Amino acid sequence: MSAWWEGVKVWLGGAPKPIPEPLWQNTLAHYPFLAEHSAAELQRLRELSARFLRSKQFTGAHGLQITDEIALAIAAQACLPILHLGLHWYDDFRGIVVHPEAMLAPREIQDEAGVVHRYQEELSGEAMPGGPVTLSWRDVQGTSALEGYSVVIHEFAHKLDMRDGVADGCPPLPSRALTRRWPTVMQAAYEDFTEALSMAERFGGPQPWLDPYAATAPAEFFAVACEAYFVNRSRLRADFAALTELFDAFFGGQ
Repeated sequence: MSAWWEGVKVWLGGAPKPIPEPLWQNTLAHYPFLAEHSAAELQRLRELSARFLRSKQFTGAHGLQITDEIALAIAAQACLPILHLGLHWYDDFRGIVVHPEAMLAPREIQDEAGVVHRYQEELSGEAMPGGPVTLSWRDVQGTSALEGYSVVIHEFAHKLDMRDGVADGCPPLPSRALTRRWPTVMQAAYEDFTEALSMAERFGGPQPWLDPYAATAPAEFFAVACEAYFVNRSRLRADFAALTELFDAFFGGQ
């Protein structure tokens, strides 16, 4: 563990410690989509990340040691969606649990005949309503602008969505105008995506760019689309122009 950080407890209470320049630059180099923002936005993101680190408690699972690299990689990506919204959007929880690799979560479903099936699902991350965020460090490192993938942004998008108590693909919105637009634009984008995915699977055509997991529910479509928006906005806009403009209005983007 580095001499700078000296453990997560350094962030609990008091003013946030400034993020050292070498560590910040290393984070931007590993996650270059962060560096695509203006100098003013990067400074804001750096300060917000320091405040985020002060307010959260990181825990490493299965022997994983939480290092500066791990903590800042998560903090910077988590703070990107709230850059213009504010840190209070994450004030309903404190804990962040980081696993070395994907997690196996117990699941239980009941079929139409009433038979209960129990199984284990492999997860790269999970956000609990009012509870902690769990992440796989292996998958955090796999963030990819080319694939529109960031498990950190995905799970923290769920946190935004859950802010009103329901994970339905619609976070609390700041205006009546946006409240009117949101369901129409989101529903159209979701239907276009699921139809394109169905056609590709049925006839063997090209797969849509977004992760197929987005088709499982509107909440997952929102989270997957948020990943793409923040790591590769121009590519998302090519397929979902109206959705990108909607996200611009909500997140305070371009």
